[in-house]
This record gives sequence, structure tokens and C-alpha cells, in this order.
Amino acid sequence: MWSRGTKDFGQERICFSNVLVIRKRNLFWGRKWRSLDIKLVLGMLGFHILTLFAPFTFTWNVFWLTVLSYFLTGALGITLGYHRLLAHRSFKLPKWLEYTCVYLGVHASQRDPIYWVSIHRYHHQYVDLDKDPHTPIYGFWFSHMGWIFDSGYIKEKYQERKNVEDLKSQAFYRFIKRTYVWHLFGLWALVYAWGGFPYFVWIVGVRNTCLLNATFLVNSACHIWGKRAWSTDDLSKNNWWVALITFGEGWHNNHHAFEYSARHGLEWWQIDLSWYVIRFLESIGLATNVKLPSHAHKLKKSLAISDDLLMKQTSNSINY
Repeated sequence: MWSRGTKDFGQERICFSNVLVIRKRNLFWGRKWRSLDIKLVLGMLGFHILTLFAPFTFTWNVFWLTVLSYFLTGALGITLGYHRLLAHRSFKLPKWLEYTCVYLGVHASQRDPIYWVSIHRYHHQYVDLDKDPHTPIYGFWFSHMGWIFDSGYIKEKYQERKNVEDLKSQAFYRFIKRTYVWHLFGLWALVYAWGGFPYFVWIVGVRNTCLLNATFLVNSACHIWGKRAWSTDDLSKNNWWVALITFGEGWHNNHHAFEYSARHGLEWWQIDLSWYVIRFLESIGLATNVKLPSHAHKLKKSLAISDDLLMKQTSNSINY
């Protein structure tokens, strides 16, 4: 049974891909808008509207500060902190450093860590099935950002989120969840006080617009366009250009094949800036228990080997 506001669809193919849209969720009309949905839409619109002022407020100083803040909140905060550290426990950090990285992620405007990690763990549990929170089988725009503005959809799918007890047991994460928006407002106020409207446009508007859409592309584009290197039961793809703007997250088929791995760019030429940071932290003794896929696991997941076995089975069946 599908959620309310969801209906069966034909088999429309997403452009330039082999992904079929087989369900449709009403993004705007014919659905209930909760107050949280409206707040999130207004926030997203606010970031994008601020970005329109970027050409008129540009200076090289504010540009490079925005690049730095993009790296701190994106690479250290979301990719390294929220994702590889908390969601998958791919490595361990001292608590002071874990909390520092995660706090940087708080300022990426992607919700509190308890919520983010819970949704992401459900994504892996139900990847590209009906209970996946952001699968493209509901369409590109739904997987990109439509699901974010549909809290009713999330509530129907996961009435009790009990997959983050490890975070709920820690006072730091409970505190961040209770006070989340005040951390954002506090930083934004400091940015405005420091550099006025130009800094506010770039560090709040441009940074959040770019980082949010980059993260959304991992959920949408990396399940639609790209190449597959490993045998996985989902639509995940490796997408090099998404990897470049998300510090290695675009090697998404690699990630779904070995979701516990701290390294996503498994080939030498697959640029993975987040892995380089983790490797540096490991080299100075701060990152421990760093998990990587074994050679045996790679062989088991190899797409080439899976294809060879399929051909042999087909050949044997024909001969028989």
C-alpha cells in the first residue's frame, strides 16, 4: 500500500538514463502542507534569492571565505562528520573532534544530526524501494528535494525512527536537536555583523544554495546518471562530476557496494577529498578503526565477475 498522495504511474523514463518513474508523489497540489514544510520551503527560497545578489556583492575576499566555509561545513561537517563518521561508523575520532566536525555539519543547514543520520540509514535499508525516502522511482525532482518539503511522507514511512539510538543516548546530539535553528541564526547574525550584506549573501546564501544542491545531487543524480562498477541491488551510480563538488560522495556505487568503507574513491584516479582528510587524521593518530573493503569483498561485489557468472549460467542452461 502506497502513502497518501502517492499513485501508480506508467513507466516514464528519466531523461538520458535507464531509470523508470513508476510512482508519482504530489509535490505541490493534492497533499497536506504542514507548518514544517512551509518553513523549509521558505528557507530554501531565501537561500536561492540571496544568491541572486551574488554578482552585485562579489569580492575576492568574500569569495575565498565562502569556499573555505563550503569546505568546512561540507567536507568536514556533512561528508566526514554526518555521513562517514555518524551514519556508517566508518572510523572513529576522539569525542572532541567528532563533536567539532558534526557541529560544522550543523551549519550546512541540512537538519540536525539525529534526523539526518536516521533518514540516511533508512535510505540504505530500503534503497530504491518504496520505503526509500528519496528514490528516483518517484521522479528526479522528488529525489532531489521534493521529499524534503513533504514531512507527511516521511512520517508515514517511518512513524518511529529507532535506528539512531546510538546518537540519542548522547547529550550533545539531543541538545543540538532541541536547539538546532538557534545555532543557524546565531552564525548568520555573526556573519552579518562581521561583513554586512555582502558576507551574508555569500556565506549564508551562496554557500548554502551550492552545498544543499550538491548534497541533493548525491540522492538524485547518483541514482540516475553515471557508471556502475559493482554488483548492488539498487540504482546507485558512480558520477565523477558529483564527486568533485561533494568531496568524494559522487562515487556512489562504490559507497553502496561497501557502505562501511571510509574511502569512497576506491581507484587511484577517483578523487575523494574526504578520504584524504581521514587518511591524514589516521596518520597522526586521531582517526582509528578506519574501515576499508577487503580484497575478498571486492571480488564478491565485482560487476565483471557477476556478469561472467551470469554468462556461464546462461551458457550452461542453453547447453543443457
